[in-house]
Amino acid sequence: MDAIRQTAVAGQFYPGEALELGQLVDQLLAAEKTAGDCPKVIIAPHAGYIYSGSTAAKAYARVANGRNRISRVVVLGPAHRIGFRGMALSDAGVFATPLGEISIDEVATEQIRALPSVVRLASAHAQEHSLEVQLPFLQRCLDHFTLVPIVVGECSADDAARVIEALWGGPETLIVLSTDLSHFLDYERAQQKDANTSRQILACSNQLSADQACGANPLNGLLQVLSSKNLPISQLQVVNSGDTAGDKNRVVGYGAFVVNEPSQVLLGIAERQQLLFLARNAILGQLTQPGNFEIKLDQYDPSLRRHLASFVTLKINGRLRGCIGSLAAHRDLVIDVAHNAIAAALQDRRFKPLTLEEYRQIDLHLSVLSPPYEVDVKSREELVARLRPGMDGLILQQEALQATYLPSVWDQIPDPEQFVGELRVKAGLPRTGWSEQMKVSFYTTEEFS
Repeated sequence: MDAIRQTAVAGQFYPGEALELGQLVDQLLAAEKTAGDCPKVIIAPHAGYIYSGSTAAKAYARVANGRNRISRVVVLGPAHRIGFRGMALSDAGVFATPLGEISIDEVATEQIRALPSVVRLASAHAQEHSLEVQLPFLQRCLDHFTLVPIVVGECSADDAARVIEALWGGPETLIVLSTDLSHFLDYERAQQKDANTSRQILACSNQLSADQACGANPLNGLLQVLSSKNLPISQLQVVNSGDTAGDKNRVVGYGAFVVNEPSQVLLGIAERQQLLFLARNAILGQLTQPGNFEIKLDQYDPSLRRHLASFVTLKINGRLRGCIGSLAAHRDLVIDVAHNAIAAALQDRRFKPLTLEEYRQIDLHLSVLSPPYEVDVKSREELVARLRPGMDGLILQQEALQATYLPSVWDQIPDPEQFVGELRVKAGLPRTGWSEQMKVSFYTTEEFS
């Protein structure tokens, strides 16, 4: 049986009884309801909830908007109990809180095990609170997720950045950086110092010192990654314990920050019309003058020359007449759309090649795909529970067998169990059953016609 890392500060930093803890976290989150997108990264404090819980909730309220998307959480926090060099992984297979148990993502931990400064050090985790206080918030905000817990000792920004880059993942991964700000200054001095620290964080300066933030080492690594990715960071709140539950003579600073990744697609009306016109012209060109269809890339906006994957669907009187697409982005979007339009009209093995007469009757539908992201599911039941009808495109792959359903297929197959079963048949697999070799990926689409 997997070793369990038991709670160290339950009943001290937060309530030790499940009902009381759940109610407290829910109250903190309810006070911060937001329609903001689920961030890729949050920076949250790790003091007792009476002091910093309201600040942490400002970030976690946004995480709750990714409840059905986030399946892996990487948490990095500073070491308070023991001194060591490097970044420590736990030897536990499960982390427990009063709200339940969270499984460790062993694949991810093995992925970074060989990186510089990464070690297994159970003693670094045993009494550490910087990671533990984040877990009840995650358990109330997310449905199903695995955990990658990393306690950070003395290490360079370069080493921390390598670990964060390796675990960055796709839309399924949330990164949590646990840190408080200044420690034990009077109220006015703390305000000044934390305001300066916040300015450095917003500028993605990776030169923070330990007296500015106890989590400076992992934070500097994160800021280095954000700078390299040209990703902006936003401040939600910076306060100190003098603003919450402490006196103003000797305070600790707390900050909540979020990082959002820009959408990979987002096409405007004019861009969509260009793609639809291009697809129709590509088909017509092959029907009237077969040969290579020439595309002058310099005539298209850079947004249409991004490497994105697309599907082209043709229908006549509501009945499918051809559908061909790409699952992986490997060429300019305009080229991908043109090639897939021609293939849907002339190369879909389920249909005879489209005729010129039929061309005049077709309804043409385009789907532009977000990058697929692999989802760790252990059973068919878990997959069915994770699917979001109407939103998720699904890819199933088992060895050489692979198939996908676009989100638009939910219109015909609204039941998740049937959706999975029919897709298995499409891939050449039995309708029922499951295999440990099954790979599952989700994606979303922008669809227009």
